[in-house]
This record gives sequence, C-alpha cells and structure tokens, in this order.
Amino acid sequence: MAWRGAPRVAARLLLPAGRRGIASCIDPSAGLTEEQKEFQKVALDFASKEMAPHMAEWDEKEIFPVETMRKAAQLGFGGIYVKPDVGGSGLSRLDTSIIFEALSTGCTSTTAYMSIHNMCVWMIDTFGNEEQRRRFCPSLCSMEKFASYCLTEPGSGSDAASLLTSAQRKGDTYVLNGSKAFISGGGDTDVYVVMCRTGGPGPKGISCLVLEKGTPGLSFGKKEKKVGWNSQPTRAVIFEDCVVPVGNRLGAEGQGFNIAMKGLNGGRINIASCSLGAAHASVLLAQEHLTVRKQFGEPLANNQYLQFRLAEMATRLVAARLMVRNAARAVQEGREDAAVLCSMAKLFATDECFAICNQALQMHGGYGYLKDYAVQQFVRDIRVHQILEGTNEVMRMIVARNLLQG
Repeated sequence: MAWRGAPRVAARLLLPAGRRGIASCIDPSAGLTEEQKEFQKVALDFASKEMAPHMAEWDEKEIFPVETMRKAAQLGFGGIYVKPDVGGSGLSRLDTSIIFEALSTGCTSTTAYMSIHNMCVWMIDTFGNEEQRRRFCPSLCSMEKFASYCLTEPGSGSDAASLLTSAQRKGDTYVLNGSKAFISGGGDTDVYVVMCRTGGPGPKGISCLVLEKGTPGLSFGKKEKKVGWNSQPTRAVIFEDCVVPVGNRLGAEGQGFNIAMKGLNGGRINIASCSLGAAHASVLLAQEHLTVRKQFGEPLANNQYLQFRLAEMATRLVAARLMVRNAARAVQEGREDAAVLCSMAKLFATDECFAICNQALQMHGGYGYLKDYAVQQFVRDIRVHQILEGTNEVMRMIVARNLLQG
C-alpha cells in the first residue's frame, strides 16, 4: 500500500528550483550554501526513493525499518553532528536541521526516531571519555546498533528533575532500579542513555549511565499502541537490580541533568525540523489537491477563501523554518540565549506545523480522512511533537522565565 500523493510530492522536492513546482517563497533550499543544497538533495532523494513509498506500510504494520535506516547511515545520517573520528559526519546543527526536514518529507515517524538516535550518539560523543566514545559511537553512527533516550518516568514527565530511578554505588558498579516510560525504540534498540538518581533530590542528584541491551535486570514493557509514530516501537524500560559498570557513566556524578538538558536543546531543534518536513509536504499535497479537485464547476484553487488559507499555511511554514534555523545557529555558536531560542522554535514550529497539516487535511475534505491519503499520517505523526522533548507548555515556561528574570 502506498500513500496517494506522498511519493509524487517527495519527487517534486528533488527537481531543481523552478522545475519542481514549488513556489520560490517556500523553497526549503532558499538561503543555503551550495554544500548545504547538496546534502539537502541527498536527503530528499533518500526520502523520495527509500522512505515515501513505504511509509504507509510501516505505519499500518508497525514496522521498525532497520535496514532503511542503515542505508541512511551509509549517507552519514546516523551521527550527523557527531565528530568524524568516531564515525560521525561532523556537520553543524543547521546542517542537521536541513537534513531532518528533508528526510521527514518521506516519513516523519522514522525521521523522528533517527533524530532521537542522533541526539543519544551526540551525548556520548560530547560527554563521554575517549574509551566510551570509541566503544559506543562507531556502531551507533553506522546504525549497526540503535540508541534510546531514557528520561521520562511514569511519575515524572514535565517535572524531569523529580525522577526516581535510582542507581546505588557498590564498588565499581551501580545497581539500577526503577522504570522509564514512553521510550522510543524501547526493546528493539541496543543502547540506552539513562538518567538516574545517584544523589539527593533535585537536578544535582542525577547522573547519566549508558546501558546495553542484554544487561541482566533490564527488561521492557508491552509495545504501546499509538495514534502515530507507528514506524518506531514505544515501550517502558524497566530496571530491576540492574548492575552497570561505573565506567558506563557519562561525565561526573550529578552532571546527568545538565547532560539531559543539553541534549534536549538539540533534540528540540531536531523534532521541530521533522515538523517542518511534514508541514512542507502537506502544503504541497494541499496545493495539488486544490488544483485538481473541482466543486461547483471549477477547481477549488479558484476559491478565494482557500487561496487565503493556503497563503497563511505557506507564511507560517516559512516563519517556522526561519525560527528553527536561527535556533540551530545559536546552538552551534554556543550562544547564551541558545536554550530559550530552542524552546521558542520548538514551541512555534510544532504548533504551527501541526496547524498546517491539519488545515491541509481539511482542504482534502472527506478524502483527507482516508488512510489512502498521506496527509492524515502527517497529521497523526506530528501531533506528538507538541508533547515530547519538553511539552509546549514547558517551552512557554522557559521563555517566560527568561523574559521575567532578564
């Protein structure tokens, strides 16, 4: 089963500007360097040929497309902003955003998992010692192995600093007990980056451990049934007297919460970029539908109300893209305002892009509600982007705190 429109829209994105049928005002390559345009084209080509034709089947059958992701890793997409000496591509955060936006036009759910995987590898690369970097990163960058990020717990979602999973030091090991909830890839992945409590209450008592699948005491809950993101499994991750070497700790004791938040700054840009790809594809699907669908004896494209709504969708898409790319530059440059700009970009882009996809579905009328049409999956897959990597309510809290403390 292939979505109506999705492979065709992905193919349009591959054509040179002026031939692809994309108005220059929403062209995602606008303002990019020639090098950036090249790897954007590589990502769009991969999305068009390797992802879009299969995203319906992956969604319907809940397939975790391991081999497809390994093909993506051969192009350097398994460790995009990881250092080259351990197998990464060494690209910038802006480059990363461009790539995830492009891949997301082919399958948002799969790209979103890849963005989480990339975040985990970056955390090991950045905060791990040389032995850890060389032990974990090469096989993760090649996607021979896959990673999961374990922060959220059944009792601590937005209030991440209150997490209860404990790691008690016993000689040169930690004994880990507790559980994590809503873990992308859980049970199917190989490496787990886990935030746990090694000290007292609050953020300063949290450390970061890296666990490997097969560790005694590590188990998983049932596979969750979800509205979207069906090409990646989601399970609880459970630790019962799980013994982890001290040598698997990233950074110092008590540094875990800082590591988690640094990772999430990039994660928020990544997930916002995935939303951009879904929104862009949905604008193109809406544009095409308005052109070919006739009612009252003429194409829907002749209806001024729908013209205005399409114009609003395009404007919001470009505004969101500019915010995301600005935040990506801020992270790359290590600017003091990077964290709040990431929060602003994630808030704005995920809210606006969901509204764009939802409006595109509405423009399709009853057809938009059929699973034969790609637009409904874009709606389902990006709805969760307003919740994960910090809910958009928490993003508002971060922005407001920054303004009122300034």
